[in-house]
Amino acid sequence: MKKTILTIIIATTFISGAIFNGCSPSTPEEDAAQARVDDAKEELKDARKAATAEEWKAFKDESELKIRDNEIRIAELKTKIKKSGKELDAVYERKIDALEQQNKAMKVKIDVYEKDFKSDWESFKREFNYDMNEIGKALQDLTVDNKK
Repeated sequence: MKKTILTIIIATTFISGAIFNGCSPSTPEEDAAQARVDDAKEELKDARKAATAEEWKAFKDESELKIRDNEIRIAELKTKIKKSGKELDAVYERKIDALEQQNKAMKVKIDVYEKDFKSDWESFKREFNYDMNEIGKALQDLTVDNKK
């Protein structure tokens, strides 16, 4: 019994000594290395922000071009409907007006996101591109004659 207690006390003493020796204050070299790591992290963070800003600029320019193309296509369709004089013009005109409103909403959406740049970029980009593609498909499908 006395041997067991003595062994536990000696083991505890060695473990305590190892822990206290392992917690020695850092050296100047370690402090300098940590400072360099912190600086590198800050530079990487700044580089990511710059890349995101460049990516945003390219995405915005491309999106505005698509929106302008849709506006031109909508104006062409409105002109074509006015010239045709068919009975279905009212139905087509309502569809074109709805697509025009969706296109305007996309324009507002990109302006709002630019001011509130905090939300998830990848999610916004994926959703925005999907919506733009749907408007483009709807504009194409509007002019296709499905009667065979």
